[in-house]
Order: sequence, then structure tokens, then C-alpha cells
Amino acid sequence: MAGHSKWANTKHRKARADAQKGKIFTKIAREIMVAAREGGPDLAANFRLRLAVQKAKDVNMPGDNINRAIQKGSGEGESINLEQVVYEGYGPAGVAVLLEIMTDNRNRTAAEIRHIFSRRGGNMGESGCVAWIFNRKGYLTIDHDEGLPSEDDLMMLALEGGAEDFQAEENSYVIITSTEDFERVKETFKKENIQLSTAEVTMVPSNLVRVEDPEEAARVLSLLEALEEHDDVQNVYANFDIPDEIMQSL
Repeated sequence: MAGHSKWANTKHRKARADAQKGKIFTKIAREIMVAAREGGPDLAANFRLRLAVQKAKDVNMPGDNINRAIQKGSGEGESINLEQVVYEGYGPAGVAVLLEIMTDNRNRTAAEIRHIFSRRGGNMGESGCVAWIFNRKGYLTIDHDEGLPSEDDLMMLALEGGAEDFQAEENSYVIITSTEDFERVKETFKKENIQLSTAEVTMVPSNLVRVEDPEEAARVLSLLEALEEHDDVQNVYANFDIPDEIMQSL
């Protein structure tokens, strides 16, 4: 899990920076529109929409933008023509990469994503080549803090709430849940006034590829960052495990 959590933390820092330029707003608005189109505009009845709206709030997206995206997705105002696609491939060192895409032109996006892979030492693969490595899970983290309950108490809270796994990492605790139990576990910590630094439904890898060569690690991160930058890429998932000392140097 260490590789996954490091990449998640990198992405969240980047999302906060991107929010200043508004780029992340566009991606989240797309997510909200598609969620509202598929499940309706009622937050109480649409789990995916609730997650997308919470993601928007986490990066301080204005309420008007959120409401406008819900209205577009549910058929009010201009129509949307976005297709959801999953692309898969391999990066340097054999790292598996899974991409969630929203595009209005599948052929254009596929060509551009293939180009990013090839320019940065990876290759785009066939459908299903790496998807089996990833499982959709609830993913929560708690940063280490002096005011927290003990590790044992936090683990008991997580497991009693329905978590599947609890892990102590260098700077945080990581809690994994099923998608069904995600909100219940989240509420368990909220009731105890324990601040969650991350709370999302994401794709968690079942195995990790250890990348110990600094140059290879830099190439892996370069590929993932370039994919993140593409306007049509909603989410990037990868199964690398880069040692802490190398991550810090990069």
C-alpha cells in the first residue's frame, strides 16, 4: 500500500495547487455532470454524485459551479456529450497504470494518451491487461498528530466501523474499506472528531512493483504526472512502490 498512498498524497497536493488555476474544477465538473446524468441529481440517492460533490468541496469549488454541473448533467441547460473510457498500460519498470477518462472524442484521446505513454518509457495496452490488479475500495487516511488516540484505538474504531484493513505508515494511518462501508467508516471517525486527511473511493492495487532505481522512479513519476495533466484524464492509478528516501529526493 505504501506506493499507492505516496502517489495519492502527491495527487492531493497537486489538486490543491491546480485548484488555484481552476483546472481541477473542470475535471470535477465533468465528474459531477456524468454522475448526475447516470444517477440523477438527488445527492441522497446518488452515491457517486455525493462523492463527486464532496471532492469539489474539498478543493473549494464554488457552490454555483457545483449546482451548474448538476443541472447540466440532469438535463437542465446545455446537454453534455461525454463518454467514459478506461485505458490501461505499463510504465517504466513494469508499473501497471489504469486511467479513467471522460472524453467527447475517443479516437483523439486514445491517440494522445498513447503518445504520452510512448514518449515517457511506457506503452498503452489492451483492455483488461492491468485492470485485474486494481479493486475499487474506500480509502481514508489520518495524518499522525499528537492529539490523536493511540494507534490501537484508531484501529479498533476503523474495524468496528466496518473497515477491511488498517495500516500504520510513516506519516499517516491508512484505512481500506469496501465501497458499501466507506461512508459508515467515514462517519465513525467524524463522530469522534478525528480529522481525515483523505476520504475517497479509489482503485487500490492488489500488488505493488518495487522501484528502487532513482532514474526509473523519476521516469515513473514523470509518466504519471504527464497523464494527470491531460484534460480528459479524470484519475490515474498505478501500483508502484518507491522507497521513501527516493521519493523525497524526487
